[in-house]
Amino acid sequence: MKGLSVENLSVEIAAGGRLLKPVDDVSFSIGADECVALLGESGCGKSITALALMRLLPEGARVAAGRVSLQGEALFDLPEAAMGEVRGGRLAMIFQEPQTSLNPVMTVAEQINEALAAHRKLRGDAALAEAGRLLEAVGLERDRLTAYPFQLSGGQRQRALIAMMLAGEPEVLIADEPTTALDVTVQAQILALLRDLQRQRGMGLLLITHDLDVAKDMADRVAVMYAGQIVEWASRDSLYAQPRHPYTEKLFAVLPRLERRGERLDSLPGRVPPPDARVAGCRFAERCPAVFARCREEAPAFHEAAPGHFARCHLAEPQTSRPDAAWRNPGSAREPSRIPPAPASGLQSEVLSVRDLAVHFPVRKGLLRRTVDHFKAVDGVSLAIKAGETLALVGESGCGKSTLARAILRLLEPTRGEVRVAGEAIGGLSGEALRRKRAEMQIVFQDPFSSLNPRMRIGEILEEGMAALLPLAAPARRARITQLLDQVGLPLDAAGRYPHEFSGGQRQRVAIARALAVQPKLLILDEPTSALDVSVQAQILNLLAELQAEYGLAYLFITHNLPVVGYLAQRVAVMRAGRIVEEGAAETLLTAPRHEYTRLLLDSAPGRGR
Repeated sequence: MKGLSVENLSVEIAAGGRLLKPVDDVSFSIGADECVALLGESGCGKSITALALMRLLPEGARVAAGRVSLQGEALFDLPEAAMGEVRGGRLAMIFQEPQTSLNPVMTVAEQINEALAAHRKLRGDAALAEAGRLLEAVGLERDRLTAYPFQLSGGQRQRALIAMMLAGEPEVLIADEPTTALDVTVQAQILALLRDLQRQRGMGLLLITHDLDVAKDMADRVAVMYAGQIVEWASRDSLYAQPRHPYTEKLFAVLPRLERRGERLDSLPGRVPPPDARVAGCRFAERCPAVFARCREEAPAFHEAAPGHFARCHLAEPQTSRPDAAWRNPGSAREPSRIPPAPASGLQSEVLSVRDLAVHFPVRKGLLRRTVDHFKAVDGVSLAIKAGETLALVGESGCGKSTLARAILRLLEPTRGEVRVAGEAIGGLSGEALRRKRAEMQIVFQDPFSSLNPRMRIGEILEEGMAALLPLAAPARRARITQLLDQVGLPLDAAGRYPHEFSGGQRQRVAIARALAVQPKLLILDEPTSALDVSVQAQILNLLAELQAEYGLAYLFITHNLPVVGYLAQRVAVMRAGRIVEEGAAETLLTAPRHEYTRLLLDSAPGRGR
């Protein structure tokens, strides 16, 4: 067949005396000029599948079974020399982080020319001319040929990497989470570029993603992966109209939306079973809301639940009977669980007030490094947040969001302006007075792994802030740690463990507990869910909403994820080039924006149709 065909692919990894099977009997196909999206949570085996197709498996891993064909040619039968010509040529792959995929000591031209020489035998002026044409094809100016990767923005680096992969004129392109770290506007540009290139070149595209909205915009067909297996396979329209596997149903149910504000998001408890797990029945049984006895005893086969729509589930069989007559289809309508509102008393008090705040950085030039200008990272920002309220701050990277957050916390001295926390101006505080005030304002960072000390146990991490900022004796601090772990949904034995022993979502719970430990009134949340799967994101959003309702916390929520904004925030401030360009109630701003830039952000969001 034309395109790529994967039949019964299995991958095994020998590690520490155990045999891991991260990919187990996977089959799918990608036609010419077709986009197939591979969906699933982290740990489902998506990236290992892609590496197996490219024959780039890490040391210790091997293809245990299966066949992969490109235009009818069996790739696993080729010697490595022949596969080297296919890899990066007829079959190419774009990795998630372009910064680690591009050589930092080579210019863009040198890296594209390397691919042109290897796969098309072009060198010298001919290669340089073709490299320029490829850059223009991906929306970059020819003068970027002489740039090094560090001189490019994230979106530009991704475009340069795409140009490099196109140099071999691939018949199938694999894109592994190509937009995860990008702003919503840059993400839209990269996805549109991939879609246009695919159509122009008649190229197959395998898009690996955990974002259902991205898959909706891009895919012709969708494969949903769980614990190393494809559990659902269908056309995009069929799957989004009516998913047939309970796992896919749950992925849709955990998505935040404006219309779900005040509801507790559906959760997907537990974790993907590890690759060495021995499961007798269905691998999703322990997390499935529709589980019954047969699911734990017999592994389900693929069944055609509708024409061209397949699901690996007993419930997809034409004549499945259930002993539990009260069972409801997981996608059927039900009354949502609502988060109790916060007590009205005390919620009108203003926790944060920012007036005309500016942060200017000097621009120095010349041998003597004289200041010739100022870069206005934050330029006259004013905002306010009341107790029990969430203000979302949205905008592209570089617009000044994180600089504003650091200036509010006095981690960065502002050039001018006033910041008041709980009615007290913090600009004139220093020493002990500032240290005491810091207990009222805390921050939760985007990446919990890099913000937690790897050498400290969780209990020590939680106690550190209390010992520094609260007048509590050691027994009271230990009691507070127990309370905090319970509040954020972590087991009590977590206090004696290290950060590396937890999942990403659990580490973010630790980071939230650390912020809560000193009993703050204001929490600044800097992209706290962007590095998490949608299922874990839902758990963290539920936790934040419940904590706010219980304690009347004020949140400044920095994000570029507009569905999260609609779910969590009461008000939204849109930031561009250091200024707030639009502010208003979330319902109004997200449905009827007034500023052109806000409309651009909303139109760029995935899931709004092709």
